[in-house]
Amino acid sequence: MRLDRYLANMGCGSRSGVKRWIRSGAVTVNGRTIRDEAFQLEPGVDEVCGDGRPVRWVQYLYLMLNKPAGVVSATEDQRDRTVLDLLEERFRNKDLFPVGRLDKDTEGLLLLTNHGELGHRLLAPKKHVPKRYLARVDGPVDDGDRAAFRAGIDIGGYRTLPAELLILDAGTRSEVEVIIHEGKFHQIKRMFEAVGKPVLYLKRVAMGELELDPALRPGEYRELTPAEAGRLLQTAGLAPESS
Repeated sequence: MRLDRYLANMGCGSRSGVKRWIRSGAVTVNGRTIRDEAFQLEPGVDEVCGDGRPVRWVQYLYLMLNKPAGVVSATEDQRDRTVLDLLEERFRNKDLFPVGRLDKDTEGLLLLTNHGELGHRLLAPKKHVPKRYLARVDGPVDDGDRAAFRAGIDIGGYRTLPAELLILDAGTRSEVEVIIHEGKFHQIKRMFEAVGKPVLYLKRVAMGELELDPALRPGEYRELTPAEAGRLLQTAGLAPESS
């Protein structure tokens, strides 16, 4: 890998910025000053330092985003802002992608990563990774709806897997918590439409053991802690990364 790409990928600045940094003589590889931005190195093997501080190779990145409404869960879009548009410049060249998708008007937890196998496994139907949502629906939700969700609901040619429905506040507009174990298109909205109670607001708060950090406001994000990343990898049946 080129030295300038390595430094840019590790969040040391833009490609042009790290090139200037390299030319200034501030960067060493295995103790030797390198001024050539095209210098080839082996990530994870060669020791890179900038201004005397180690720049360690991190292969995979995991971001927890509190997705706001009005933003699409995509890497690019011709009409709307995407979740990647919310990120700082230092995260833009990491080949990040959203694991799964939330509808444009849905808020809440969205995992962004460059770990393709992790994303594939978390979304694999056979894994049945639970996803927990808070919803506000139009109409009084009752025990009959709970039973229907437990039995699985026909959403138009497909019967969903059993889902858990917890009634937080029943009224003309009910507050509920829903846990599903799959991710069909508009699934929760279609399930409530099937029982005649349209969804007015929807927010994902957990995926597997990963819970949305309540300190994150809509549009904010942070890197996962090593413990959070480790639990996520275990959920997917992958070995935790060594530090």
